[in-house]
Amino acid sequence: MLDSDNAFSDAPFLGDNLALDFINSEYVVEGKRHDTLIDDRSVASWLMRAGLLSDINDRQVPDGLLTEARELRDAAKIVVNAAINSVPVDLAVINRVLELGRPVRKLEWDGDLQQFRIAVYQNATSPSGLLWPIAEALINLVTSDKFEFVRQCEAHDCILWFHDLSKSHRRRWCSMTTCGNRMKVAAFRARKKPG
Repeated sequence: MLDSDNAFSDAPFLGDNLALDFINSEYVVEGKRHDTLIDDRSVASWLMRAGLLSDINDRQVPDGLLTEARELRDAAKIVVNAAINSVPVDLAVINRVLELGRPVRKLEWDGDLQQFRIAVYQNATSPSGLLWPIAEALINLVTSDKFEFVRQCEAHDCILWFHDLSKSHRRRWCSMTTCGNRMKVAAFRARKKPG
């Protein structure tokens, strides 16, 4: 079993979307950049926390997972920005993960229910297989009619993304408890400052 480290345990899951949460695995606190993806093991830990991977030991983590995860994260950032700005970009990394990591669907007989069922097997032995759900979430996000509600936190020192699923679609910060409160306090102090 993999143990969580401090970097992993601090990974923000505030994006309301798997792909945005993955992009947010790199974040800024007090002006200092933090990356929760520091080695193959930390990527597997992030995947477990995201609910994409059941318990896995160090020997089962595929080599090259960190490299492919960082490539996917960088490509996902570029794709989200491109979708916001309606410009084309290179989609090779995303399409490679989608192609190589695609789960295998098989028709099987379920003896307990006495009927056929579709079984889906994810390839947990390759980096693309483990990262495929993130690439799938990304393409579903950028092709969704709700993509217009993807936003970057308005805090001047925050780089996190979120999908504003609020009823009014007026969410401004990644989290009200962190950036929202800080920005409101700063605005209050600026208003109260003698001029």
